[in-house]
Amino acid sequence: MLLQVVSQEKAKHISKCLELAILLEASANKPGNVNRTTNFESTYYEHFLASAVAIASSFECAAEQGVLVSRGKIHVGDVGLGRIIKNSVEDVNAWQQGGNTLLGTTILLSPIAVAAGMTSAKEHVFKIPKLRKNVKLVVESTTPEDAVNVYEAIKSANPGGLGMVPELDINDPVSINKIFKEKISLYSIFEIASKYDMICSEWVNNYPITFDVAYPCLIEQIRKTVDLNMAIIHTFLKILAEYPDTFVARKTGIERAREVSAMAKEVLKLGGLETSRGKKRLREFDHELRESSNLLNPGTTADIIAAALVLTVLSGYRP
Repeated sequence: MLLQVVSQEKAKHISKCLELAILLEASANKPGNVNRTTNFESTYYEHFLASAVAIASSFECAAEQGVLVSRGKIHVGDVGLGRIIKNSVEDVNAWQQGGNTLLGTTILLSPIAVAAGMTSAKEHVFKIPKLRKNVKLVVESTTPEDAVNVYEAIKSANPGGLGMVPELDINDPVSINKIFKEKISLYSIFEIASKYDMICSEWVNNYPITFDVAYPCLIEQIRKTVDLNMAIIHTFLKILAEYPDTFVARKTGIERAREVSAMAKEVLKLGGLETSRGKKRLREFDHELRESSNLLNPGTTADIIAAALVLTVLSGYRP
């Protein structure tokens, strides 16, 4: 009984960490994104707040499954990661009317929630290297059932810029039969998509941008600026400058995405929020991203920042 209570407390703690990370990411005044001061035409800051609250129960479930794996009660392949992602999207849809708010974030964070449940923590502080090893184990153990559930989740979220792909297209009814017939795991599908989608690339390469670039940069910026909003914005700009946003690329083409990255790099070169010239260029950059019905919204970069914030909070940071 005591062990069960401890496990439940751990899962609740993990869920709170992820919920807080999403709220912090949504609240930062990142260029081109919905935030505290700027909305899109039909998607508002409040929609992200509602989404963060709605998704918390699914993250708690994910963490509970991870705890069961750590105790030898279930195999990691039986976690049901795809179902967790699907349930998350359904909960988000039920609690707000702003459309797709957290699909990419959900796909990135759900394996981290399971992995955190699998990882021992001293006084609720998680060791990042061990967490990362468990993330790798979680994503590599996914099943065809996980793949089908994620396909259904993506259809339900209805993200923008989802074009046709040559293999296992989400809108092709034949794809589902092929997944089951050939026993194609979610990990294998994301391997195919990793060539053109940053989130899928994170999955199959053990989150290199999240763990090796975004998280260390965010920690450094927090220590340097002692200003969480500034730290998040500078980290966002660094990731966007170095990695063209694939959400932008899907909607407007890779060349336009590279132009956006070049502009982010320019803002950083001018000092970002630490100089008057950098602030001025950041305001101009934000305006440029919001033109043309927000087609240049760097949504994938925001998802990476949410994941980096999760690692920051799990490792003990408190705002």
